[in-house]
Amino acid sequence: MVDFEKQFERPGYSLRQEKAQLALTFRLVYGWMCAGLALSGAVAWHVARSGTIERLLRSGSGMPVFMGCLIAEIALVMILGGAIRKLPAAAATAMFIVYAALNGFTLSVVFLAYELPLIGRAFFVTAGMFGGLALWGTFTKGDLSGIGSACGMALWGLIIAGIANIFLKSDGMDWCISFIGILVFTGLTMYDAQKIKQMAAAEGTLDRQTVRKLGILGALSLYLDFVNLFMHILRFFGRRK
Repeated sequence: MVDFEKQFERPGYSLRQEKAQLALTFRLVYGWMCAGLALSGAVAWHVARSGTIERLLRSGSGMPVFMGCLIAEIALVMILGGAIRKLPAAAATAMFIVYAALNGFTLSVVFLAYELPLIGRAFFVTAGMFGGLALWGTFTKGDLSGIGSACGMALWGLIIAGIANIFLKSDGMDWCISFIGILVFTGLTMYDAQKIKQMAAAEGTLDRQTVRKLGILGALSLYLDFVNLFMHILRFFGRRK
């Protein structure tokens, strides 16, 4: 691993310093994002295959358990997003791991609702889209802040529409929500990838702890983009059991 502290003390290496810092940040961001996705997938598969989720749903305690997990996930995201600078890097990393595991538990219902080949196809489509979008967001010279703001506002609309459709149970509305969700998280993926690059470059000289925390925060943003994009693609193209 690059020793930033020693390298930063040497004059005349600002460009080299910036490139090294960006490279390390990207390795941490995408490394932790992939680790989080792998952990979530493993937990979801194990919970679904063991029959735990079916037993919870049949016993009637499934909804309280799921709500508790969702509340915990929201709390972890809020803490990581709002207090990342004050948290030790090790604590931020542990919280991200716990979040990924909890999300894997809640995502285990996917294996009950959809056929495994369909889940696999949706995952690979998402991976291909996500990779292209993240590359575009990272290397484009255009400013994507407008897209990020528009998608952020549209996301609130999606959440409200999704809650409403729990009661309406409209297949047409569900299809529209999924289609718009794909568009929203397409924009957010590009925007977040660009934002991560800008944050890493704008902060100047960073110590190792700060770089690690920036890597976790970036990994969380892109993890959320990937999972939500995957879920909307699965709902758009898939037919539930």
